[in-house]
Amino acid sequence: MTKRIFISADHGMAIIYFLQSDVVSTLLAAGVEVVVLTDDDTKEKIASRFAQRGLSFEGLRLKQANKFATTFQPRLQWLLAYLRRVGGSRRINTEAMDSHIWEVWAENGWKFRLGIWIPSALAILLLRNFSFARKLLVRMQNRFTPTPGLYTDLFEKYQPDMVIASTPGWRMDRYLLRESARRGIPNMTVIVGWDNSSSYNVSGADVQWATCWSELQKEELVKGSDWNPEHVHVGGIPSYDGYFRKQWLMPRDEYFKLHGLDPKRKLISYASSFVHFAPNFPNIEALAKLVSSDSLAEPAQLLIRLHPSHFQDKPKIFADERAQVFELEKKYPNVHVVQPVALGGSLGYYGGEDMDEKSSMMAYSDVVVTVYSTMLVETAVHDTPMIAATIDVPGGWNKKNKFSLSLKEIGDWPTHKRFRDAKAGRVASTERELRSMLNAYLKNPSLDYPERRKFIEDEITFTDGTSGKRTAKFILKVLER
Repeated sequence: MTKRIFISADHGMAIIYFLQSDVVSTLLAAGVEVVVLTDDDTKEKIASRFAQRGLSFEGLRLKQANKFATTFQPRLQWLLAYLRRVGGSRRINTEAMDSHIWEVWAENGWKFRLGIWIPSALAILLLRNFSFARKLLVRMQNRFTPTPGLYTDLFEKYQPDMVIASTPGWRMDRYLLRESARRGIPNMTVIVGWDNSSSYNVSGADVQWATCWSELQKEELVKGSDWNPEHVHVGGIPSYDGYFRKQWLMPRDEYFKLHGLDPKRKLISYASSFVHFAPNFPNIEALAKLVSSDSLAEPAQLLIRLHPSHFQDKPKIFADERAQVFELEKKYPNVHVVQPVALGGSLGYYGGEDMDEKSSMMAYSDVVVTVYSTMLVETAVHDTPMIAATIDVPGGWNKKNKFSLSLKEIGDWPTHKRFRDAKAGRVASTERELRSMLNAYLKNPSLDYPERRKFIEDEITFTDGTSGKRTAKFILKVLER
C-alpha cells in the first residue's frame, strides 16, 4: 500500500522548509503521497507553483481553528498557550521565555494581572522545576479539540499514515496534531526557526518525533521540553540547502541594477529585526548617515530590508517606522529600501517568494547589519561579515500598553548569546562602535572568518546542501515503523 503523509505548512518558513527544499521531492520519489495543509486563501496559488505527481493540497482551516480558540473557553485556552510558551525547564537558558512573561505583564491591566498572571506565576514555578508538571500540561490540552474534529473529513478521506507539522503544536497546528494523536496516527515536528526550541518550549499536543538543526537545539528540546532523545533527530536545516548550492543567487550586476546600486561602492545591508520589541530606526538612521557622509573607510551605500511586521496595519507604530525609512531613502544619497515579497493570506510576507533577493543581498554585501536576527546564521552561510547593531532609543516604542525591551538586553537570549560567545561577528551599541566595526570589515573582509565557519557548523551541523534529503530519509525511517 502507498504510504501517505499530512504536512502542516501554516507559515511561510514552513513553505520554504518543505517545498523549496528536497524534503517533499525526496518523499515523493520514494513513493509516498504527500498532502500539504496550508493557508486557505493562498492554497491554490501554492498548489500551482509546486504541482507534482503525488502531491496535493488542502486548506488548513485556520479561520475555524482561530474561532474555536477564541470562543470555546478562550481564557483557559489562552492560559495554557501562555504556560506552554514560558514553562520550559530551567535546565536551559530561559531569557527569551522570561522576556515574554514581562511582555504579557506590561501589555495588560491590573485586573488581568491579578486574575491571570499571578496565579500563573505559581504554575510557572512548577513547570520550570518539575517535568511531571510539564507533562501534565501537555495532557491537559487534549480536551481542547473541536468536536467533531476540524479535520475529520480529511483524515477519513486520505487515511494518512503520519502527520508532520512545523511546530509541536505551538501554533494553530495544535488541533491537527491533537486529532492525529487521538486517532493513534504517528506524528512529528520539524524545527524551522533558529530560536524555536528555546523560545516556545512545551508542546501543544502529544507529539512523538522531532527533527532539528543541531545538537544545540536537540539539547534544548530534551532538557527544556522533556523530549525523548532517541526520538529527536539532528538533520540540519533544509531551508538553507539552496544557499549552499547557490541556486537562488542572482548575477551581481543584475542584482545591483535591480535596486539601482552603484557597483563601485561597497554595499552595507541592514535587515530589520525585533521590531516587536524596539524601533529599528536608530540603527537604520546611524547607517544612513555613515554612508551618506562618506565617513567610512571606503565609499559605501546602504540597502535596508524592511521586516514583515512593518507591513502590519496594527499597531500603527510599525507602519509609521516603515514610512520613516522611506523618508530616509529620499533624504540621503546612496540609501535604498527593499521590501520582502508577500505571498498573501495568513502567510503574509513570509512566503519564501524572495529567496533570490535574500541570498543575493547577503552574498553581495560587504557587511550585513541586523539586530540578532536569524539572518546572522544565513549571512554566515554566505561568509559575509556581520554586525548585530543594538542602538536604543530612550523608552523604546513609548506607547501605552506596548511592551518595549532594550536591544542591549536581549543579548543574553539563547541564540543571541551563542552568537556573541562564538565571536562570529561584532556587536555595536553606539554609532561610534558601528563605524569602527564597519571600517574593520571593509578593510579586512576575512576578519572573523574561522569563527563564522565554526558558528555555522555548531548551529546548523551540515553544510553540504543535502539537509532536505537527510531529513526526508529520517521521515521515511519513522514511517517504516
